[in-house]
Amino acid sequence: MSVTVIKPGMLSSFQDRGRDGYQHEGIPAAGAMDERAHRLANALAGNAGDPATLEMTLIGPTLRFDAPVCFALAGADLGATLNGQDIPVHRPLVAHAGDTLAFSARPAVGARGYLAVHGGFALPAVMGSETTYLRSGFGGFQGRALAKGDQIPLRAPLTEHDLDALQSALWDIGAYLPGTLRGQRRGAIRFLPGRHWDAFSAAARQAFTDAEFRISPQSDRMGYRLLGPALSMDTPRQMLSEAASFGTVQVPAGGEAIILMADRQTTGGYPKIAQIATVDLPTLAQCAPGQALRFQLIELDEAQRLDGEREHAFTQLQVALEPLRALLAPATRKPQ
Repeated sequence: MSVTVIKPGMLSSFQDRGRDGYQHEGIPAAGAMDERAHRLANALAGNAGDPATLEMTLIGPTLRFDAPVCFALAGADLGATLNGQDIPVHRPLVAHAGDTLAFSARPAVGARGYLAVHGGFALPAVMGSETTYLRSGFGGFQGRALAKGDQIPLRAPLTEHDLDALQSALWDIGAYLPGTLRGQRRGAIRFLPGRHWDAFSAAARQAFTDAEFRISPQSDRMGYRLLGPALSMDTPRQMLSEAASFGTVQVPAGGEAIILMADRQTTGGYPKIAQIATVDLPTLAQCAPGQALRFQLIELDEAQRLDGEREHAFTQLQVALEPLRALLAPATRKPQ
């Protein structure tokens, strides 16, 4: 009872919400680049917890379900098809044994899509997490991105009984997704002043808030390098290394800003001009190299309010999806 990889896609790896509690030992948290889409896919697949989802970058894989499953897609629209028929994101769907999930070659709307299956993929937990840390090769499925021929075990596939009726019943379940969960694109990425904001020149601070930047081709899950105006400090200084966070904007001596992303190092010694607001990290994660970015300064209380609204929306969604979980419970095989 597994999923077979026919084509691996550009970069497909299993991610959850990250490996917390080990950064002081030099082990990055990693985790989903777009945590909002990861959580949304899990919720729509009927998962109340945080099993790993398959994060797919730009070009999705081709997968064959070798057992019936309930699954959901969220995040970027990568042009998903099931047995050649277009299927939507943000809906619970049923696949029969032998069905093939594929993604078109058309340009993606967004950069990263997420596939969740009901019950989760049967992956071993490493330090309490199923997330893949690609640079060191551990976690997820054999510590790496998917490859042709991989067989990913399923933790709790569906029984074969009346799958079409189950799909019809799931389709009738309505769950409103507010804008905070849909990932609607904004005109600017919101940020808070970084630890060293006041140490940067007035011109640098003005440029960061007013100028347009582009994501460099030399960007990945570890960080986004920004092409744009050079950002300088009033007086260059030596700094001790400090803990690094998802969304911290560091500026090396050359003045080229770097936004630290999910696979960031655990510490950094460059000055920090900004911290991306948590609520906009998913929007940033859906941006691809070459894409233009602008930034908008907000206050801490506004960032906290926005984050609270998002968490409230997830709580409401889980309540609204209780009928979905109730439908799936009797149709799911018990984990071995």
